[in-house]
Parts: sequence; structure tokens; C-alpha cells
Amino acid sequence: MSRVEHIEGEVKSLGLDELKDFRDWFARFDAEAWDDQIEADAKNGKLRSLAERALRDHESGRSTVL
Repeated sequence: MSRVEHIEGEVKSLGLDELKDFRDWFARFDAEAWDDQIEADAKNGKLRSLAERALRDHESGRSTVL
């Protein structure tokens, strides 16, 4: 059994209150991981080409005001 399968079984056995607590914790955990990844990508230049493309598209009129 893989670790993920083991965790799935544990999650399935949680009561409603425990499941809510786990869901809340995991949402915070996942958001932090996402933020860390975005920050790392910004620092190492991975987002630079996307930003440059967006600016070129905007300057050429291929964007709309929200």
C-alpha cells in the first residue's frame, strides 16, 4: 500500500468534525505551498517571460479593461 493510499484510508475514517478540521488545515497547507511556489518562480525568473508577454499583448491592444 502506498503512502497516499494509506492517507486516503485514514481520511475516509474521519468523523465529520475531524474531516472539517482536516479540510481547513489542508486548505491552509495547500495555499502556503502554492504561495511558496509562486514566490520561488518569481525569484528564479520563471514568470518573467509570462509578464513580458502580457505587457506586449496589452501594449498591442490585445487586452481589455476589467
